[in-house]
Amino acid sequence: MKTIIFVDENFSLYEHSPIDMDNLRIDRNGYTLVDQVEEKLIQYFKEQGLRPGSSIPNENELAASLGIGRTVLREALSRFKMTGMILSRTKRGMTLAEPSLLASLRRSMNPLLMSAATLRDIFEMRMVLEIGSAGIVFNTLTPEKLAELELIVENEEKLGNPYLPDFHRKLYEHIGNDTITEFQMLIIPVLEYVAEQNRQLFDTRRNELAAHGRLVTHRDLLQLLKAGDRAGYEAAVVRHFDIYKDYLKRQRTDAEGLIREIAEAAL
Repeated sequence: MKTIIFVDENFSLYEHSPIDMDNLRIDRNGYTLVDQVEEKLIQYFKEQGLRPGSSIPNENELAASLGIGRTVLREALSRFKMTGMILSRTKRGMTLAEPSLLASLRRSMNPLLMSAATLRDIFEMRMVLEIGSAGIVFNTLTPEKLAELELIVENEEKLGNPYLPDFHRKLYEHIGNDTITEFQMLIIPVLEYVAEQNRQLFDTRRNELAAHGRLVTHRDLLQLLKAGDRAGYEAAVVRHFDIYKDYLKRQRTDAEGLIREIAEAAL
């Protein structure tokens, strides 16, 4: 495929392969026009093999190829810009960039807008992440990081609130995975909301586990980290989340009961 020289709105020259008009044009059926434009642009980026830093055609050319007005195109492009996938720079026109994978989640992570099932799923996902990453924590432990965790546990004990997310948030930071850390920060409002709404249930379960000597606190986890007991720590993290098993089980039971009621009413 030949390369064409384009001139953008800033009169800057850049090279690009021509757009396949037939593949890019939308059919205006189905979901909204802006949604279709967004999907077609994603398809185009993939087919052209574009990478971060690649220039893309200007608005006039894209609008003409799609057979739409610039207003609709700009709304679609604005979605990409909100996630950081498209950048507009003076004299360079529009270029692709690496998008923030969690940008859309950041704007929608409001527990008041989520169903009980969604809250449960996010809470459960958090548990899976922590259990799965338990062994990795030991790869990045240092005396300084242990000291930070000690201060967090002391503050938690002083406040008398065992459901604070700071201990686990710090563990994520120690792993050094920016995506996991960002996700943990995003879901903190959900974790705090679930803890607040189910405080009585969690406290009851904590007391039962403590009475049988099976409660694993952040202090217990910290002691295993200090002792360098990887196997003990990994097993303890699983038991640590026993506090929340009743909540997860109850939510699933409620959902299944609701489905049965709907099915029975339809008969």
